[in-house]
Amino acid sequence: MLIVPEREIADLMTRDAAFAAVEKVFAAMASGKAYNFPVVREAIGHEDALYGFKGGFDRAGLTLGLKAGGYWPNNLEKRGLINHQSTVFLFDPDTGKAKAMVGGNLLTALRTAAASSVSIRHLARKDAKVIGMIGAGHQAKFQLRAALEQRDFEKVIGWNLHPEMLSNLEEVAAEAGLPFEAVDLDEMRAADVIISITSSFDAILNADQVSPGTHVACMGTDTKGKQEVDPQLLVKADVFTDEVAQSISIGEAQHAVAQGLIAEADVAQLGAVINGTNPGRISDDQITLFDGTGVGLQDLAVAAAVVDLAVEKGIAIEVDF
Repeated sequence: MLIVPEREIADLMTRDAAFAAVEKVFAAMASGKAYNFPVVREAIGHEDALYGFKGGFDRAGLTLGLKAGGYWPNNLEKRGLINHQSTVFLFDPDTGKAKAMVGGNLLTALRTAAASSVSIRHLARKDAKVIGMIGAGHQAKFQLRAALEQRDFEKVIGWNLHPEMLSNLEEVAAEAGLPFEAVDLDEMRAADVIISITSSFDAILNADQVSPGTHVACMGTDTKGKQEVDPQLLVKADVFTDEVAQSISIGEAQHAVAQGLIAEADVAQLGAVINGTNPGRISDDQITLFDGTGVGLQDLAVAAAVVDLAVEKGIAIEVDF
């Protein structure tokens, strides 16, 4: 079995590689060549932690495995560790033997950012100039860096419940040579692309705060009860997702579906747009929304790519298992 420790991931996995892996696996999902297993996610009753498993099988890429991990909200304050902790396990689909164990913390951040950037590549208007960020935590920096590579943006605007954290977004904007402005939520109407990346359980962005032609990527809702936007926004928008079953059960669409505002049939796979079987954006006035719930196949795709790179560079640790 091969081991790729967390400490090696930063020197192996690039944003371009993560984008390519996620785009490819979304396409495989939409064509029926890859599927995710049901998600297990539980509050364990210790340290206020949420722990679970996401897995799947990609027949096209012959990638089988799971990611185990979750959210420990006290880690940073108590131990100086990041709150999200995870490890990816890959198995040989021909034999079932354990094939690799890969540090999943940075990979999770990169694959989540890659998913929203894939949605921007395929759904945002070509002339998008202003990007709006809702949320300014650790993951928001990854989201913004990846998103800025998808269009010729000229300005970044941002809102966060705790305004002192907006310096995270300002830092990334400065890296890209772009101006940054802290705004009220009503001023999100100026954005051509909006990314929400929070852990909210209450709607933050209202439907009337999104202008016609905007692409919205909702990336924070991955658990039953979480919510970042007004369900009426999903009525106004054409809704796309990584996996429909997750979108309507634990993703942003769960609320609009539960209220009878939209149906499962109203949610399309982003992979179908990538494959060309769904037209995606068809007008400059259309609001598009990507419900990024985070699927196990994303984790497996980036982990498999990292293992290949680690072997190529002689970094992978081989153990008899």
